[in-house]
Amino acid sequence: MQHQIIHTDRAPAAIGPYSQAVRCGKTVYLSGQIPLCPETQQPVNDTVDAEIHQVFRNLKAVAEAAGGDLSHIVKLNVYLTDLADSSKLNAIMSEYFAAPFPARAAVRVAGLPQGFRIEVEGILVMD
Repeated sequence: MQHQIIHTDRAPAAIGPYSQAVRCGKTVYLSGQIPLCPETQQPVNDTVDAEIHQVFRNLKAVAEAAGGDLSHIVKLNVYLTDLADSSKLNAIMSEYFAAPFPARAAVRVAGLPQGFRIEVEGILVMD
């Protein structure tokens, strides 16, 4: 199956040997997004709320570059350094997603790049 690499300047550039997203047929696999400002590649990490918002803005930009939007996300994997931030994640996520919500896993990890508190990856299915 042929695949298409997705890239946008509206989300942070990949900081390693990977793509922002890859489309295979109607499925788009979004790489994990961390809270970097796409214009400056600088951290947005004053608060966990700021980190969560930036991650979802980055995911939105990549989804749009793929020809979709956040409503096309069917699965999210969320990585948190502190599961106590789950209530903030839930509140902020409800600002970006409407029912029916995507499937989701949220796991605690020992650490994330640049000391961030959150990273989120996703899968979109296009119509």
